[in-house]
Order: sequence, then C-alpha cells, then structure tokens
Amino acid sequence: MPCSSQPHFIVAEHGGCVNFKVGDKVVYPNHGVGVIEQVAKRSIGELESSFYCLRILSTDSTVMVPVDNTQAVGLRKVLTRRETNRVLKGLKDGEVTTYDDWKGRFQANSEKMRTGDIKAVAEVLKSLTMLNEIKPLSYRERKMLDRARFLLVSELAEASGKKSETVEEQIDTALSDSLKGLKGKEH
Repeated sequence: MPCSSQPHFIVAEHGGCVNFKVGDKVVYPNHGVGVIEQVAKRSIGELESSFYCLRILSTDSTVMVPVDNTQAVGLRKVLTRRETNRVLKGLKDGEVTTYDDWKGRFQANSEKMRTGDIKAVAEVLKSLTMLNEIKPLSYRERKMLDRARFLLVSELAEASGKKSETVEEQIDTALSDSLKGLKGKEH
C-alpha cells in the first residue's frame, strides 16, 4: 500500500542514518512496533529525500521517517529473543531509580520514554510500578506507566513470538519478584 494514500503521517526529523529494508519490523520510540512497508522519495522544495514508510501495528497509522535521520529519532530493529530475556531479568533484579521531586521524576521518565531504548522504558515501568505500590500516581504518571507497559508488552511479544497475555504475565511476575526483593531490603 503506497505511503501517500494514508491520511495521517508523522515525519520524524533530526540526523543520523540506519538502514532498513521493506518488511523489517522496527520500533519507533513512544509509538511501538511497526513494519517498513515502503521506501519512498519525496520532494520538499528542490530537495528530494528518501523516507521509510512504516505502519505502526497497534494503531494502523503510517509514519514517514527520513532515511538519513533514523538513528537520531531512535528508529531501531525489534529486540532479539535473547535481548527479551535480559529485559525481563532487569525488571526482576535491577535497581529502581527513585526521585523525591515529582517534576524531576516526571522529566527523567519522559526523557527515558523518548529515547526508544527498551531498557529505559522498562526502567520507567519498574520505577512507576514500585512508586504506585507506595502511593497513588498522578494522572500523567499513570498514563506514562500504562504507555511504558504497552510498549514493553508489544515489543517483547513481537520479539519472542509469544501472545501479549503471556508476556504480560512474565512482566507481572518479574515486577512482583522485584517488589518482594525491595520489601525484603526495607525490613
């Protein structure tokens, strides 16, 4: 399906290049897993540029990313199966970063979410899950927690070939084990 027939596009900007081909499954930061459907040339004034046209699987929306800017926007391949195990291990065993200041915490977590780094997204999920055990989250942090969970579940499911429900159970188990370890340190 040609990219130009889609009504909504997000055009990513910045610099740096990573090469992908049609059919590659990729992760677009804060949007999730997508598939490269086409490499298209577009003219902007006198300048002609190549764009990856990718379909975000969860929303069926189309995103255009300039080929020369893929690295800067954080477009990357989906994790390998081995990397999924490392992410789950990090949820279970890794340290939790906490901030007393709400603004500092929100800003740091927002930056992590924007990077597209799945380990950073997992850190946000873990720290907000732990904080939610102590006190209710604000509306914005609750939305961020839900978004981090969605991004993590969708990528781990895609990478492992497992159903989302199975991956959610694995994440919940890892977070529960981490919470038990945290409570054990407090006592």
